[in-house]
Amino acid sequence: MEDLVRLNKYISDSGICSRRQADCLIEQGKITVDGVVADLGARVNAQSVVMYNGRRIFPEKKQVIYAYHKPIGLVCTSADADKDSIFLKANFPIAVNYVGRLDKDSSGLLLLTNDGELANEIQKSKNNHEKEYQVRVNRDLTDEFIQGMRAGVPILDTVTKPCIVKKQGARNFSIVLTQGLNRQIRRMCDYFGYRVVHLKRVRVMNVKLGDLRPGSFRELTSEEECKLRSLVNKQKT
Repeated sequence: MEDLVRLNKYISDSGICSRRQADCLIEQGKITVDGVVADLGARVNAQSVVMYNGRRIFPEKKQVIYAYHKPIGLVCTSADADKDSIFLKANFPIAVNYVGRLDKDSSGLLLLTNDGELANEIQKSKNNHEKEYQVRVNRDLTDEFIQGMRAGVPILDTVTKPCIVKKQGARNFSIVLTQGLNRQIRRMCDYFGYRVVHLKRVRVMNVKLGDLRPGSFRELTSEEECKLRSLVNKQKT
C-alpha cells in the first residue's frame, strides 16, 4: 500500500499555500478528496483526487523559485480574480504563488515559488527578513523625516519596526523593512505629510532585482537559492 501523507502537506507541495493556510482552506470546506469535503488531519496518496476551486491539484516534484519584475499596473491576485493579475501576464511554466504582495502602483522584485513552507517562513514578520525599496516622494526630504522613518511610525494601530533609511537625493531614499504591513511605506510617508510618487522593491533577503526587465522573470541560480534557504533555515533554528 502506498504511503499516505497529510492533506495539508499535499496541498502545500502543490505550491498553492503553506500548510497552515492549507488547514484554513480545509476548515472552510474548500478542499475535496475523492468528491467528499475533506476533514482536518485527512491523509491522501498519489491516487487521491484532491480538488481546490474546481480543479485538481498535484504536488510538484520540482520545487522552483522565480524572481519576477512586477510592472506598475498589475496586481498580486489569482488569475480568475482580476484581469490585471500577474498570472495573466506572465507565463510561469510551473504553478507558483507569490511571496509577499506588491500593490498595483508599485513595481519591482517579487518572488514566486511552489514551496509553500519556504514562502510561509519568508513572510513571517517575526523572522525579520529584509526587503529593500527605492522610493521617490513629492517634496524635498528633511532630516526630521529620515530620522522619523528610521525610528518607527504609528500606523494601522501599531508602530513600525525601526528600519534602515538612506537619503539618495533631494526626494529619493532607500528603505529596508523587516515587516510587511499593508501599504506600509506609503502610510509611513503619509504620516509625515509626504506622498509616494514612485516605489520599487529591489531586494528580498539575498535576491536582487538587478537588470531584470519589467514583466520578465527568471529562476533563481543555485547559489541564490542555496543562500536563501540557508537564511530561512538559520532563522528557524
